[in-house]
Amino acid sequence: MNQSAIKVGVLGFGGLGQAAARILSAKQEMFLVAAADKEGYVYHVEGLDCDRTIKAYHQQGSVGYLEPYGTLSQNSIAELIEKANVEGYFLALPNLPNTFMAEVAKQFIQSGWRGVLVDALKRTSAVEQLLEIKEDLAKAGITYLTGCGATPGLLTAAAAIASQSYTEIHHVKITFGVGIANWEAYRATIREDIAHLPSFDVETASKMSDAEVEAFLDKTNGILTLENMEHADDIILELAGICARDRVTVGGVVDTRNPKKPISTNVQITGRTFEGKISTHTFTLGDETSMAANVCGPAFGYLKAGIALHRRGIHGLFTSAEIMPQFVR
Repeated sequence: MNQSAIKVGVLGFGGLGQAAARILSAKQEMFLVAAADKEGYVYHVEGLDCDRTIKAYHQQGSVGYLEPYGTLSQNSIAELIEKANVEGYFLALPNLPNTFMAEVAKQFIQSGWRGVLVDALKRTSAVEQLLEIKEDLAKAGITYLTGCGATPGLLTAAAAIASQSYTEIHHVKITFGVGIANWEAYRATIREDIAHLPSFDVETASKMSDAEVEAFLDKTNGILTLENMEHADDIILELAGICARDRVTVGGVVDTRNPKKPISTNVQITGRTFEGKISTHTFTLGDETSMAANVCGPAFGYLKAGIALHRRGIHGLFTSAEIMPQFVR
């Protein structure tokens, strides 16, 4: 083990949390020592065995069952914050209910913990809740980077860079395609997507049982088509001074029964150059990259960047359009 490697934790151990563990297992600069789900947590200062941790979760329903380092708890996040010595956490948590991410941030503030937090939240209103506590985060010595997944995140950052060619931004259009073989591997993510559909909202989607989600997906042949989503790319680009939020649109297609992407994921940035020309930049992600790769990879890049800021004494709330992620080797 690299003695100078950064010790990190992952909160949430569903599809994204497990993918995060797999990504970290191949890294030299950063290693996973802590993880929590709603039934328990696991902490080992020498690093967690990725395969054993995932196996414990799959076979018994919680990382808390992992011997000898796991602990079963109904207060897993608070207990792990108290116990674990880590520099940063990736919050791979569901955005349901919509207040959850801000509530977790408040737990960190109240605990007296100092370090770096990175999330991959989706909704504009979730970022607005974090903005309300940004001064509290700074005072607590926490460096928090929000919207650091794929969208918002990778694609938002690409839009911020691409906007430099223009003197005025007319439209940022994000279109994503997601393919997963089995929706149950990403239950929270799929529920969040359903919440964006007409006639659904966060409350109704979060209350749906697995059987109800399954029945709904049967009606749509496993396809979710999403348009004009409430996505935090809009507020993040507005906060960065790039364009008003009403010039940002996000939508996509999710296939919950096929790992192949139904459409390519891209961001289009249309604007006017200083010569008066109207043009569009398009940044397209490779179809072979999975949702997990495009969410967790940037999240750890932003976590590394956040740790560099924190070590320099820079605290508070930042977004994926303000800070350049650093590649984790």
